[in-house]
Amino acid sequence: MISVLSDMMSYTFIVRAMIVGGLVALCSALLGVSLVLKRYSMIGDGLSHVAFAALTIAVAMNVAPLYISTPIVTVAAIILLRLSENSKIKGDSAIALISTVSIAIGVVVTALTKGMNTDVYSYMFGSILAMSESDVYMSIALSVVVIILFVFFYNKIFAVTFDESFAKATGTRADAYNMIIAVLTAITIVVGMRIMGTMLISSLIIFPALISMRNFKTFKSVTICSAIVSVVCFLLGIILSYLYSIPTGASIVLVNTVALILSYLIGELRH
Repeated sequence: MISVLSDMMSYTFIVRAMIVGGLVALCSALLGVSLVLKRYSMIGDGLSHVAFAALTIAVAMNVAPLYISTPIVTVAAIILLRLSENSKIKGDSAIALISTVSIAIGVVVTALTKGMNTDVYSYMFGSILAMSESDVYMSIALSVVVIILFVFFYNKIFAVTFDESFAKATGTRADAYNMIIAVLTAITIVVGMRIMGTMLISSLIIFPALISMRNFKTFKSVTICSAIVSVVCFLLGIILSYLYSIPTGASIVLVNTVALILSYLIGELRH
């Protein structure tokens, strides 16, 4: 194992992927606990489809995808939250609506633009070869912002996650903190789509939270466990991807799936 890690670290693109991917896995896990508990975990899937549409537009315009995708997906997160809270289009319906429209836009742009199939494929399913140096710097900056804001607003996020009505009654601006969660999720989706792919990035939000909630009960312990599980599964996934030449995103999802199955078995044995 040590020799494998040594070989991997000799490649610059793998080092970049491990740095950015580790940060994305951490951010996804932190936000995932709140999203799963609020039964809003599929927002990641919806925003990933928006990211797909944004990246096809960026590639067609020959512009760095992160610079186009970040504002578009952030705006989509705000719109999605507003749709769910203030209209008759609730939860899963709002996500399905935005997802299908975004996929349609992405497919049309891809069809109308020649010579972009390879780039789009790498974004859809993930590629550790796709991380440029500028992508790494921007991804690290965005990830650090997400982590700092989550830690800074931890108590408020905890309050709106478990009892939003009580939080509002005590004067907490629940809508504002829900918006913060949605925006941080959007940023995480955009940063992670390079490695995981837009089709698989939402798995980093859902799996670690489910694994942790199976064996821990308090919000703090679930959050910490989720962060550890997410980072470890990411590292194992990228190692398997290197050893067997399989897509990085799919490898990470499969490792998370095995971890989820093991957590359920352990939970059954404990109970």
